[in-house]
Amino acid sequence: MARRKKGRLVNGILILDKPSGISSNSALQKVKRLFQAQKAGHTGSLDPLATGVLPICLGEATKVSHYLLDAEKRYRAKCRLGSVTTTGDSEGDVIDSKPIPELNKTQILALLASFEGEQDQTPPMFSALKHKGRPLYEYARKGIEIERKSRRIHLFSIQLMNYSLSDQDTSFIEIEVHCSKGTYIRTLCEDIGLKIGCGAHITALRRIDSGPFSLAQSITIEQLYEQFDSDEVLTPEKQVRMDQLLLPTDTAIQTIPALELNESQYKQIQHGIPIELPIKNSTQSITSEHYRLYFNHILIALAILDKDHYLKPKRLIFL
Repeated sequence: MARRKKGRLVNGILILDKPSGISSNSALQKVKRLFQAQKAGHTGSLDPLATGVLPICLGEATKVSHYLLDAEKRYRAKCRLGSVTTTGDSEGDVIDSKPIPELNKTQILALLASFEGEQDQTPPMFSALKHKGRPLYEYARKGIEIERKSRRIHLFSIQLMNYSLSDQDTSFIEIEVHCSKGTYIRTLCEDIGLKIGCGAHITALRRIDSGPFSLAQSITIEQLYEQFDSDEVLTPEKQVRMDQLLLPTDTAIQTIPALELNESQYKQIQHGIPIELPIKNSTQSITSEHYRLYFNHILIALAILDKDHYLKPKRLIFL
């Protein structure tokens, strides 16, 4: 007999404003315990130093989490100029310091613009990227260097938000970066410092957008605990109030074309049987490879279009 899963069946996406000082997994576990959810997952790690948008998928919403992993992101970062650290951020030890050359705003803007576009970037050792099942930062803390493959990233824009070059010990630039998945802002900050010629490291990092989600939709852990004491019994009334904070599962995949199925098509998909693409029912382009399928206006599956124009169910969703 299969062991019964602990927790309750709750589906949806919570947009958490992760605090500094804890890992993304720690934040996830706090939310999972508070909601007493059977299943939960986050959609892309933020470093303990970093704060901001961390979408947390509960229940069936975990089946769309990989779409958010692939989504574009937007960050606000403060880069301290004049020193390089072991970790690329303010939590590491300073290993090199150099004077900051004279720069004006026009020169800074031109330098930042030179980083925009597609490029290869090598992930830093102090990152959550895994090697043989362990995050790289665990190796780095032991002084072990792991060879990393560079990855193709795209920096869509880098805006200068603020800067100060008046003092060697406090000079900084603050930037807002719109980037593709897999971009490491601490590496970008180090590269900017290298190009200036004085070195740099991150002192603050905040994710302000992740895919379709923004800080305006977020809630902090403190706010959650203020509204819902974790020691209280999770009454039906409390469950309703908590679940009202969750966004529907399909808010994460609105860019994927949607199709409404009839009852016959629905039954086929539920049994894993491919269906012919119902072109007449679609108001969107049929050039997409991925589709979200609905029955009675409820999301029931994610499907892939094959070369014969048949939709093969990739994920069945039970909402």
